[in-house]
Amino acid sequence: MGASSSTESNLMASLQRNLSKIVVAPSFAASLFFVYGFIIWTAWMAFSKSRMMPVYDWAGLRQYERLWQMERWHVAIENLLIFGGLFIVICLFLGCLLAVLLDQRIRAEGVLRTVFLYPMALSFIVTGTVWKWILNPGLGLEKMMHDLGWATFKFDWLVNSDFAIYTVVIAAVWQASGFIMAMFLAALRGVDQDIIRAAYMDGASLPRIYFGIIIPSIRPVFLSAIVVLAHLAVKSFDLVIALTGGGPGYSSDLPATFMYTMAFQRNQLGISAASAMMMLATVMAIIVPYLYSELRGGKKNG
Repeated sequence: MGASSSTESNLMASLQRNLSKIVVAPSFAASLFFVYGFIIWTAWMAFSKSRMMPVYDWAGLRQYERLWQMERWHVAIENLLIFGGLFIVICLFLGCLLAVLLDQRIRAEGVLRTVFLYPMALSFIVTGTVWKWILNPGLGLEKMMHDLGWATFKFDWLVNSDFAIYTVVIAAVWQASGFIMAMFLAALRGVDQDIIRAAYMDGASLPRIYFGIIIPSIRPVFLSAIVVLAHLAVKSFDLVIALTGGGPGYSSDLPATFMYTMAFQRNQLGISAASAMMMLATVMAIIVPYLYSELRGGKKNG
């Protein structure tokens, strides 16, 4: 009887110690299968002879060679460089500027902060749809200006293949700059106020305090913001689909929309998988150095 109760108590104690692991195990197993399992499967497809249907015969680098021979892929890469560069730079500038302005303890700061942050609460599908209406020459900004009597006003970027990618930049900046503002504002509020008071007492002007003391002290936030924005830029799909559909033609294609088109419209599964792996490599090239620097910094601080 004593041995039985001892076994039960040991079992209960073991369950209590491992309860968190037991609860997390199903979701962990699902993540392994549906995330990392399909990453491995996609990587294999990129080295296979797959076209419309999966084929598991090894083909080496054939799909990557076909990918880099396609003009559409080169357009997508060029658009990613344009979109990513402008998106990151403008969001950093606007986010930092808005954060500095709100840091002056102005009236209605809470209302303004909510207004700037609100776009991030919307999905990219909603953002793309709204900006598609705004930038449509037939019913948006251009039509409004014509109705107001400015007959020569023209803003047809949405239907102009040379400028369509810039409409994606406009919509993306509108949505993400408020989030970057919140990151910078939190960092600004965390700066040691004694240093700022000492600078004031030494006669330093407000711009000099910000550019010489405050902004250099929040450099890690700049790195975090760049990583977040670069990740969003590489993975942008729904915004492009809702706003331009990758058009006119494929002039505003990004790698994510290219991958979707190849897989589900052109029945080129192998090329789509190769483009997906190129996107993964790009994301890893951004995230891995960042994680390494964070872990290295944590070890030094420890």
